[in-house]
Amino acid sequence: MDQILTAEQLALREEVREVVNAIPRQYILDVADEKVKYPIEFMKALGKKNLLGIRVPKKYGGRGLSWEEQIIVSEECGVPGLIFGCASGVTGNVVPEAIGSFGSHEQKEKYLARICAGEIFAAECLTEPRGGSDFFGSTCFAKQDGDDWIINGQKRFIVGGEGADIFLTYAKTNPEGDSRNSMTCFIVEREMGVKTDYLYGLMGARGGGTARVVFENCRVPKENVIGEVNGAYPIFYQMMIPERMGTSAMTIGATKPALDIATDYTTKRKAFGSVISRYQGVSFKIADAAIKLDACRGFQRTVAQIIDKDLAANGVNSGYVRRLCTEVKKFTSENMFDVANICMQVMGGIGYTEVYPIERICRDLRLAMIWVGSNEVMQLIIQSEWYRERKAELKNGTTKRNTLLDCHGAFDEAEFIYE
Repeated sequence: MDQILTAEQLALREEVREVVNAIPRQYILDVADEKVKYPIEFMKALGKKNLLGIRVPKKYGGRGLSWEEQIIVSEECGVPGLIFGCASGVTGNVVPEAIGSFGSHEQKEKYLARICAGEIFAAECLTEPRGGSDFFGSTCFAKQDGDDWIINGQKRFIVGGEGADIFLTYAKTNPEGDSRNSMTCFIVEREMGVKTDYLYGLMGARGGGTARVVFENCRVPKENVIGEVNGAYPIFYQMMIPERMGTSAMTIGATKPALDIATDYTTKRKAFGSVISRYQGVSFKIADAAIKLDACRGFQRTVAQIIDKDLAANGVNSGYVRRLCTEVKKFTSENMFDVANICMQVMGGIGYTEVYPIERICRDLRLAMIWVGSNEVMQLIIQSEWYRERKAELKNGTTKRNTLLDCHGAFDEAEFIYE
């Protein structure tokens, strides 16, 4: 994709690569083995180079760049391991989206510059012990007490739970309300009484501080409500964009090393008297992997451009954009997992060992099909938006050719019976 990147975008990519390449080998191993519970040093290094919150306006400490630049940064942050992309993405992309799009001027001044500088780190608290996909069925609740809110409940599987300083937290504030009018989004600081348990023995993507977050009578000032009370619905739906675009980009970044390693391995490994890249049973698999990688990158970049244009034209992102972001997340996470498996397959038994990082990459990538919404939920959203768009198109009219009429039986009314 280098040919379509601008000089400025290529320079930005080199900035991120410089930080990534400076990570000590032992640090990556310690993160994977959870000897490091949260990659604070990596996050601070990004902050020092102003590579956190790059879409945050300059006046709040960011770079004021677009989604095209965001996916470049997110992809490169995923290269040392998916969890590096996850941790930096939550702090530098997801949480700033909520504060930047819905927060007050005071909230932006208080938190965004410190996030961008790598002085504080953030977590997004969605999933609860009772489940994650049924978001509006939350049992974490907040009750008003004078000028404060008292939050009680639990969240789990929270990346950055161990290590974050602030928690973007959704809680039920109107138990009698419907999904659009029942929840409120808060910025909860750790010092307000947040407790975390570093519990999970994860299959992969380790070292991201994934924890259970417990709120026991956490007192949060009303100034820390993001947006309106009982108004978390539009925030939640906007957050689909950074969650899913970020996941797509970091997943590509985490997968690309596997394809590089497998490609190089197959040009060196010999069997039956020749390097195995000469056998189509191997080289065709590498070709399939390259197709999947390029398709995902191209899809992602196109959608990044659409997000920026949609926002500039309408002031908010549409359901159409959310559908595309959801498609990108599902398509990329599944195809990148396939690529990693292809890489292991062509390398054979050695790919299944710790001699190469392929086995770790495979384990890490399995997370991408689950987090920020399982891919089954992605399908639910995609089909819903698709049918809604088609209904609107039929209602409002279209200049498309009606190809339904381009067949011999188009006017046989006896066959057009639907009930």
